[in-house]
Amino acid sequence: MHQQTITAHGFTGFLGKGLSLRELQCVLGIAAGRTSKELARDLGMQPGTVGKRVLAATSKLGVTRRAALVAEAMRRWRISPAVIALAFLVAGQPLLNDDHMMRSRRGGERRIEFRVAARRAETWLTA
Repeated sequence: MHQQTITAHGFTGFLGKGLSLRELQCVLGIAAGRTSKELARDLGMQPGTVGKRVLAATSKLGVTRRAALVAEAMRRWRISPAVIALAFLVAGQPLLNDDHMMRSRRGGERRIEFRVAARRAETWLTA
């Protein structure tokens, strides 16, 4: 069975996991830092309707704040940021770069940098 997804503002949302399409669109917008007025304009809804969709999503995920809504949606894999893939790509790029003329750091610093980037990516995954 193919899982349906929607993508908005650099995030991917997964349908069929408890949130309606409009609720999921609102959560994706909130994850991108959009206000209710901006979401209403983008989605062609009234700001009050956006508030109702956000309230429904917070109730379904058992949270009370917008930040907690995004964190819980990520934890339950209702949404997934495209940033995670980009973080792994950026973290691994120095390991692939073999141009000695472009190196401006010592070897030990590269390993530390990679570990720090990997920890940040792990934090995103567990949040």
